[in-house]
Amino acid sequence: MKNIIFTLSLLVLGLMSYAADDSSEALKFIQSYINAANTYSTTLPTYYSPNAKIIRIVEKTNGGKASVVTDMDEYIKQLKLGAVGARVTKYKNYYTNLKVTQVSNGYKVSGLRQPSGESYRLPVYFIVQKNKNGKWQIIEESMNTKVQKFLKYAK
Repeated sequence: MKNIIFTLSLLVLGLMSYAADDSSEALKFIQSYINAANTYSTTLPTYYSPNAKIIRIVEKTNGGKASVVTDMDEYIKQLKLGAVGARVTKYKNYYTNLKVTQVSNGYKVSGLRQPSGESYRLPVYFIVQKNKNGKWQIIEESMNTKVQKFLKYAK
């Protein structure tokens, strides 16, 4: 009986260790993504799954909110268009209070995002998972924003 309890204890500890390793890997992956984004890396699209869901929650000037969802093709197109201006203005996003929680389809890394030149921080989250080749990818990204031009894409 002691052997069974000992074996089960080792199994549970091993599984907890595995989950903790994946959790810290997920956070390291997002930190790498943040670095790539803030250095305007051309590899940025490779951080995403080809069918990732991109969500922008626009905080309207009247106090309401609108959700804008886009696919990767449109997101990559907009990313390339915005990269030139971002590089010229040295635009960056600063992330704080990042925490990782396990969700049904991977790991959710959530926190607050502060755009450069602003004093406010807005909610952000990424859901990441390993693909079939064991490579981490973002499958969903959601950021609140005060940029009103996104409203023209709202449904």
